[in-house]
Amino acid sequence: MNRKHFLSSLFTTGISVKALAATLHNPDPSIRIPQHLKPGDAVAITAPAGHITVEELQPAIKQIESWGLKIRLGDTIGKKDFSFGGTDAERAADFQRMLDDPAVKAIMCARGGYGSIRIIDQLNFSKFLIKPKWIIGFSDITVMHCHIGSNYKVATIHSKMCNSFPEDWSKAEPLQRDTILSIKDALTGVKMKYNALPHEKNRHGIIEGTLTGGNLKIIENLAGSKSEIKTAGKILFVEDTGEYLYSIDRMFWNLQRTGKLSQLKALIIGGFRIKPDDPGEEFGRTLYDIVWEKVKTYNYPVCFDFPVGHQRNNYALKCGVLHRLSVTANGVELLEV
Repeated sequence: MNRKHFLSSLFTTGISVKALAATLHNPDPSIRIPQHLKPGDAVAITAPAGHITVEELQPAIKQIESWGLKIRLGDTIGKKDFSFGGTDAERAADFQRMLDDPAVKAIMCARGGYGSIRIIDQLNFSKFLIKPKWIIGFSDITVMHCHIGSNYKVATIHSKMCNSFPEDWSKAEPLQRDTILSIKDALTGVKMKYNALPHEKNRHGIIEGTLTGGNLKIIENLAGSKSEIKTAGKILFVEDTGEYLYSIDRMFWNLQRTGKLSQLKALIIGGFRIKPDDPGEEFGRTLYDIVWEKVKTYNYPVCFDFPVGHQRNNYALKCGVLHRLSVTANGVELLEV
């Protein structure tokens, strides 16, 4: 089919000019990338997991509005059902309204905690697929990233959430500002680029692949479900917090035994806040030992201490978007293609 006939067939199927432009400029046409935001666009905030108050959201609201964006607060903000931001039904309904509202260009999850798995199967993504929008968050929100990426091939943003915005922007440390501003960059179409220091445990190499990943415990829990992460041919990044080394070892064995590590383009190890071993129950292996035991027979690049995870240097990453990863003796660079 020549280009003229190809374009004609697209228009007769109802694809818009904007959607066509996005398709032609997307390095991986199998992935749908939501439109980037411009001043005046609406960002909705909801609590699909843990609860949060309107007062606690004020720093995030103020900062996001300073970017020229409008805020829409979901009905779950301020609600509390024990640890949750409202009942399962309330959280699902709130998220659904945001998915269905064409005026909402991005959905930012207010915080993590626990709860997304309890509502994911109640959500209908049919209207979302007509006009995809950015879903933003990390930790428990890994459920959303994996479910949307595996089932609908729509890009999402793995990043800090509203409860990580500084109360006083003028007094915030440069690192905190940079990580928050990376969310703005991701939303507005800036090509993402991140660097990490060289590490003696890294395995060198330069590759291109679609980025995917998130919280390791969540990824493990999704195995075998319809939200299971798909890693073949991709760059996988993982992070976690509050886990014992033996538990992290078990999670990596899960990745190994389910084939998640065998067909990767690369593996990125982010921040791991490890719980100290109980006295007399020492595991006897480091995080580096655990990872290398599982990837030693493969030859793709591996890097450690990447700036993503439950830590201050947690930068926004675009899941489902093509990136180039360079791991060399001089350091690590992850560049959106």
